[in-house]
Amino acid sequence: MNTGLLSLGTHLPEHVIDNATISEWTGAPQSWVEERTGVLERRYCAPGTTTSEIAYRAADHALDGLPQLRRQLQHIVVATSTPDQPQPSTAAILQDRLGLPGVPAFDVNAVCSGFLYGLAVADSLLATRTPGGTALVVGADIYSTQMDRTDRRTVSLFGDGAGAVVLGPVPEGYGIRHVHLAADGAHREFVEVVAGGTRQPADAAARERGEHLFRMRGRDVRDYALRTFPKVISEALAESGLRIEDIGRFVFHQANTRLIETCVREMGIDPARVPLTAPFLGNTAAASIPLTLHHEHTRRPFRRGEHLLLAAVGGGMTAGAAVVTWY
Repeated sequence: MNTGLLSLGTHLPEHVIDNATISEWTGAPQSWVEERTGVLERRYCAPGTTTSEIAYRAADHALDGLPQLRRQLQHIVVATSTPDQPQPSTAAILQDRLGLPGVPAFDVNAVCSGFLYGLAVADSLLATRTPGGTALVVGADIYSTQMDRTDRRTVSLFGDGAGAVVLGPVPEGYGIRHVHLAADGAHREFVEVVAGGTRQPADAAARERGEHLFRMRGRDVRDYALRTFPKVISEALAESGLRIEDIGRFVFHQANTRLIETCVREMGIDPARVPLTAPFLGNTAAASIPLTLHHEHTRRPFRRGEHLLLAAVGGGMTAGAAVVTWY
């Protein structure tokens, strides 16, 4: 038996941040935000909300009405770069909230590529355990707490949210065909939060300098993404024995609408096969791919046997692509 996606779940905050608000914070015209990013609105969690809380809501949604999948859970993996606290893991907190004592639980941090890293790890772990088991993979991030609200280059892009999938056995010929991962730490300064670790404590001096907030070198990230996306996608397709024409839909990390449009155009992909959530959710980091999967499956359900390609680029720099045959 192969491992496939058995269930999807999401959670989105209610509070909508539109471009008029971004304009008030940054002084950038609303037209600039829409033209440069293609993001019209994004969601923010209420103050005091934790990542484990939104991860729980997405996980509970994915497991709702499926007691057998819950009983068979063998692993819980949370992909996040905005954990509740440095330790313990957000996954351990989630495990307790789900009432699943004893189930191994841990975090993965590959920033916006985190969900695909978590998917690869969970798939590999299930292959080593008793057949019939399942794994919960959650992507959850609250970037609103890390934004410099005067920096139009970043605050215009990011929103909060969580998405979850349950992995489990599917018949031969279906499920996860291949996951290709990559990283290049030499470019780690492209996306970073400097303070808060052993390198630089988030003390008063660091906070005064704004080093506890998210920073991104947008042009460098764009160039890296345009170089790296085709490479990881080609590798995943080659290992899967498929061609780009065989893919029914492409579920990309929603970095921003304009970047996705450029990637799609340069790779010769039909835009109708590329669902977008960036216009109304922004960049939700590790939650982006599972949120987009759920949105697209709700809008136009995936067909049994349809080939999907998931791909992301994130801080680190990291990247990944996965080919999945829907069951």
